[in-house]
This record gives sequence, C-alpha cells and structure tokens, in this order.
Amino acid sequence: MTTNNRIVLSNDHAAIQLRQSIGTHVAALGWEVVDIGPTTQESTNYPKHSEAAAQRVATGDCRLGIILCGTGQGIMMAANKVKGIRCGVCSDTFSARMIRQHNDANMISLGVRVVGEGLALDIVDAYLTTNFEGGRHATRVGMIEALEG
Repeated sequence: MTTNNRIVLSNDHAAIQLRQSIGTHVAALGWEVVDIGPTTQESTNYPKHSEAAAQRVATGDCRLGIILCGTGQGIMMAANKVKGIRCGVCSDTFSARMIRQHNDANMISLGVRVVGEGLALDIVDAYLTTNFEGGRHATRVGMIEALEG
C-alpha cells in the first residue's frame, strides 16, 4: 500500500468545471493533484478516463482518486473493473466517510448532475479526512479483493 499524498482526478466531458474546483480545493488541503483531464467539453467516453485514473491508483502512483461524470455511476463501474480498485458513488458526506472507514475505498465517484459544487467539496472533505477502521472491516475488504481472482 502506498503512503504518498498524490490524488488523481479525472472525468468525462460533463464534469470539467467541478473537477477543476475539486482540484483547487484538494491542493489547498495539501494534496499533490494529478489532474489527467480532459480539458475540453468535446464529447468523450468516460471508461477511458476512468481506467486511466484507476491505473494510477492501482499501481501506487497515486494514493487516492476522484472521478466524475454526469451521475457518477458509469465512471465508477469502469473504475471497479481495474484490479485493486474499490470505488463507490458518493452523493452525501455520510457515505463518503463510511466508504473510507468501512470499505477502504481508494477512489470515489461523483455525479455532477446529482450534487452541486458546495456539497461535492463537503463530500471530498469527508472522504479525505476519514481513515480506514480495519478490524472486521479488513476481513471484508480482503473478501472483496479475493473476488478479483
């Protein structure tokens, strides 16, 4: 497990502005932001952006990742296809805390059409300031990892 302070951000064409706001916010918290775009609002396919971010986390280049699309669902599904990734959609701060505390999620997904910027930043704060609890949850995370084969 990596202990670096790097976080990767990516999205599809729908979420460029929110990704940039999150990047600025996360950098102000002391994280090294690896923003892998895209930079234009030209229609793009979220699976390729999700995979690129997930690979950065899976290889240890980045400790955590935040990905965004319209609902957060599609980009999350693609990320979870990368071995070693545990990503969930978060639309509230409680879920963001629990996904770290109980599931040791190394990525979260947000839906730009579901949450506004203020809530998104609160969700990111909850996610980044919560630690994995371990214990019985470590057993369950191990069971999830075993499903990867």
